[in-house]
Amino acid sequence: MSLKQYLTSRVFALQVLAAIAILFVLGYLFMHWLTFTTDHGHEITVPDLRKLSETQVEEKLDQLDLDYVILDSVDYVKDYPKHSVVTQDPLPGTKVKEDRKIYVKINSSGFTSVRMPDLIEKTYRQAVPTLEALGLVVGKITYKPYLGKDMVLEMRLDGKKIKPGDKIWKSSKIDLVLGDGKVGFEESEENLDSINAAPSSDEPKDE
Repeated sequence: MSLKQYLTSRVFALQVLAAIAILFVLGYLFMHWLTFTTDHGHEITVPDLRKLSETQVEEKLDQLDLDYVILDSVDYVKDYPKHSVVTQDPLPGTKVKEDRKIYVKINSSGFTSVRMPDLIEKTYRQAVPTLEALGLVVGKITYKPYLGKDMVLEMRLDGKKIKPGDKIWKSSKIDLVLGDGKVGFEESEENLDSINAAPSSDEPKDE
């Protein structure tokens, strides 16, 4: 049988169909195997773990075949219970695969203290980033007569004057008393007015 006759024969056609069928079956089986091994189509919604204790987190994630890792503790956040989850990654509502690790950060047991920096005679622009870097909050701003405008004259906490080096809790609101920049000009004007009003020693005296 010539090659041309073989290629046009029924035997060749059946062999081609059989090969196609085998490839189709193998492809079908491979896709099912791939779906099984990658757990395709079976995703888990990450729950909201915030404000839960570590025990509650473990119980909740075990039910969903998920795991967790504590990355670190954060400075005390008063709106969250002590030792509860403050942040998590992935975020709540994210779709993940089975056995995915959820990374969490835990609220510390209480506020940490810092030493009050020396802001006296620093400008307001210098004071703000210094306070924020220490986890403190800028509170009420008041002014009093002073030559240096926006220069820090006093630091107060809950109405009480505090000094550089005093220990205070993080997240405290620090009220600042600043100079209004007017006293120098007012004094200069008053001095000038008094000089103009005074009689000159060079003027002749009435006899």
